[in-house]
Amino acid sequence: MHQLTTTWAGYICLISFVVGYSLVVLEEKLHLRKSKPVIIAGCFMWFIIGVYQASNGMDGDAAHHYIKELIAEIGELFFFLLSAMTYINTLAERNVFNSLRSWLLSKNLGFRKLFWATGLITFFLSPLADNLTSALLMSTVALAVSQGNGRFITLSFINIVVAANAGGAYSPFGDITTLMVWTSHKVETGEFIYLIIPSFVNWIIPALCMFPFLPKKFPEVAKERIPIKQGGKVVIALGIMTIATAVSFHHFLHLPPYLGMMFGLGVLMIYGYWLKIRPDKKEYETGLYGEIHKGEPKHFDIFNKIATVEFDTLLFFFGVLTAVGALQYIGYLALVSKNMYETIGPTWSNIIVGILSAIVDNIPVMFAVLKMDPNMGLDQWLLITLTAGVGGSLLSIGSAAGVAVMGVDRKHYTFMSHLKWSWTIAVGYVASILSWYLVTIPLR
Repeated sequence: MHQLTTTWAGYICLISFVVGYSLVVLEEKLHLRKSKPVIIAGCFMWFIIGVYQASNGMDGDAAHHYIKELIAEIGELFFFLLSAMTYINTLAERNVFNSLRSWLLSKNLGFRKLFWATGLITFFLSPLADNLTSALLMSTVALAVSQGNGRFITLSFINIVVAANAGGAYSPFGDITTLMVWTSHKVETGEFIYLIIPSFVNWIIPALCMFPFLPKKFPEVAKERIPIKQGGKVVIALGIMTIATAVSFHHFLHLPPYLGMMFGLGVLMIYGYWLKIRPDKKEYETGLYGEIHKGEPKHFDIFNKIATVEFDTLLFFFGVLTAVGALQYIGYLALVSKNMYETIGPTWSNIIVGILSAIVDNIPVMFAVLKMDPNMGLDQWLLITLTAGVGGSLLSIGSAAGVAVMGVDRKHYTFMSHLKWSWTIAVGYVASILSWYLVTIPLR
């Protein structure tokens, strides 16, 4: 830590961070991709630090070494996510998710059963397929059967967002924040098991509160089944193997887990070559809602799947971690840590951080806590993992899942329609913290 907090450089960096992040919050209004302002803010902040140190005759080696360590952390997570996102895109292109959706729609379930089915599947899918993908998949299912029923759309979308964030909190692969905690060795692979019950409580209580308000109707939907494309089941198996390899690299070999993920990506690339030279003659394309477009099969190209990775998210990740790293280098995070964790204690601090993540994206919030590195036991690191993951559900803009689902039906699922039911999510948030307290008693 370098005491630059009361210098002109510190003030300019703080203002730059606030301005850059304000533009991120206004992304939907401005139609400005969130990665653009934070990349500029993060790099500009380091430019200001460099100018200040050079003009005051300070040694620049410390900043240089700090940035090299920072980019190593960012690079690990970047390549991990690149591999994971490529697998998700490949599964989507092979119709794995469309097939799951058509199977669910074929079951002739009423609105109330669909409410539980989409929520439950989202809760157990998001630990593997990540919360964003799970929420998008299930929200399109809910919309496809809704027949325009606004009450069902609103409640089922809220339920799906809460389930996606809650499900992502008990797995190292369910959210970027849990991945960051895992790769930082704060919570090991097997220790995430403590969060299953608190996460489930976080989802089930709001769902039970909303359930009586659901319409008692049975929608009419098409029963057309969508089969998985050639090689889709093999890609599922390779994805599971890749996760197991990443865990093995981390847990048994004490090597960075991204090496295991990139190994799995390499295997997928080789299998993609086989799919390319052996195309399925019966292959067809499906649209967003499962409609079939017959035609000539397309040759599979793994680099197309890599190209369609959400690079806005990855570059946002780089920008915001670079900016938060600058705040930590200047000394602001140490001040926050001292005023929060040492004054009111870790439990209340972690609860507040969770609520804050509903307003500010949980990625910079979690990275800031990891950089502060407060003196906490495993039980408290589990708490911050839980609260940062599920706190974003309190507002529709508080998580990537919520923001993505808002785009599925902008008419019925809005910031205000979500806010109307935030009290149920708040009850679930409190109950999940009480559950955390009970399940982590052996750790104290």
